[in-house]
Amino acid sequence: MKVAFVTPEIDPLVRRTPLAEVAAALPKALAESGADARVFLPFTQSVALDKLTSLKALGSVSAQDTDGRTSFQIHSGLLGAVPVYLFGHPQFFEGRQPYGGDEGPYDDNWRRYAVFARAVLESLATLEFEAEVIHCFDWATGILPVLHELEFVQRRPEHPASRAGTYFQIHNIAIQGTFEREVLPRLGLPYRVFQAVGGVELAGKVNFLKAGAEFATIIGTHSPGHAERIQQLDRGYGLEDVFRRRSKELIGIASGIDYNTWDPATDTVLVKGYSHKDKTLAGKVKCKAALQTTLKLEPGARTPLAVMLGRFDADSGCEILAEVLTTALERGVECVLMGSGRPDIHERLKTIQTTFFGRCRVLEGYQLSLAHQIIAAADVLLLPAHYHPGNALCAIGMRYGAVPLVYAGGGLEDYVLDAQKNPRNGTGFHFSSYTGESLLDGLENARKLYKSQDAWRQIVLRCMKQDFSWAATAQEYLKAYRRVTRRTKPRSESA
Repeated sequence: MKVAFVTPEIDPLVRRTPLAEVAAALPKALAESGADARVFLPFTQSVALDKLTSLKALGSVSAQDTDGRTSFQIHSGLLGAVPVYLFGHPQFFEGRQPYGGDEGPYDDNWRRYAVFARAVLESLATLEFEAEVIHCFDWATGILPVLHELEFVQRRPEHPASRAGTYFQIHNIAIQGTFEREVLPRLGLPYRVFQAVGGVELAGKVNFLKAGAEFATIIGTHSPGHAERIQQLDRGYGLEDVFRRRSKELIGIASGIDYNTWDPATDTVLVKGYSHKDKTLAGKVKCKAALQTTLKLEPGARTPLAVMLGRFDADSGCEILAEVLTTALERGVECVLMGSGRPDIHERLKTIQTTFFGRCRVLEGYQLSLAHQIIAAADVLLLPAHYHPGNALCAIGMRYGAVPLVYAGGGLEDYVLDAQKNPRNGTGFHFSSYTGESLLDGLENARKLYKSQDAWRQIVLRCMKQDFSWAATAQEYLKAYRRVTRRTKPRSESA
């Protein structure tokens, strides 16, 4: 299987969201399974070239822009064994970030990613790569399936790009890439595609995420349950009708995690390694004690340690956590929160830290080594966001024995079996309504079970035994790609 991955970011070359981790791990896993997987990436300012080997200039490719044709310089390198093609353009990407700067998203993102999509499609001939599937990630690549259908499949059937199908993966449905309708002619698209049914229009604007969902051969999301939920009223961020109409082309595949990077048995930054084979979890106990010492928390194995890593904002659930954090600390829970985000939430958390010094630590920013240590030390992993675009952090936490607490409607309930409803097989805890009070109830359920060390040890071991490997995930994607190749055919001119 030949797969072209088109993404605005990929770890460790350039990372802005968790999408970068998926964009890196999936091509690698597919390559290890024997697929020919290659990555197509904008050459933005922050690309870490030192992470690539065999870097070289390949030449240029010309693509249609609003004012005529423009040229991209293509460089290639290897990220491990996966070929990566960098598309450089002095106006659109060089000296700029993937999505925006300090002032927010770039105003011309619609233009940047449309011309990038055209350059990628044109380059398949230049690179002599006859992809069977073009795998696109999120809103920034959502216009590619439209251009692929209208400009290649319908007009240039002899071009290698026209013979591929498209797989559009929705990682974060909340960020959709919306632009004023006036950009439509500048995108070079006919007005007939500016429609609600089968077109790129939503709420009077051009919507790149909707465009991808309407025109892609197959639409993917991050779990089977999520694929079902986003078809329900008020669960698809305005795209419910699209997902219901295209339900036969909508599938959900759980993301994997890289156990070479995230494995407590071999993690070199931990004071002591451990695995589910160690029934006493002595290594995890030592990791917790070490973190308590490092962060000047009150020592003791009998106090549950709850942690959260992510954004300090309403979307992450940090806002409802802040509402009840004082009560949780008063009940005997220790908390560590690491991230960045809204200053008002951060200041609120810092005030709580001052009041509960020794029981609460708030760490600004993200430090990878410390993140490993925090997750290894954690008893409970707080994942209170109302929507999770992937299961990576949850899966990592479970492998490290950090029992997840999740919102029952946020998308992680497919992976976390509620121990309150199923004590014998539970792998975490749910809270049912998106409120601080409900979150506190879920944390209290975890705290009560923690008092029974034997029962708690069993749930930790069940978590650690879960298999979210990318090797298993890659096989599911190969099945999905075969659906793409079976369904690849021109859309009607009336679309």
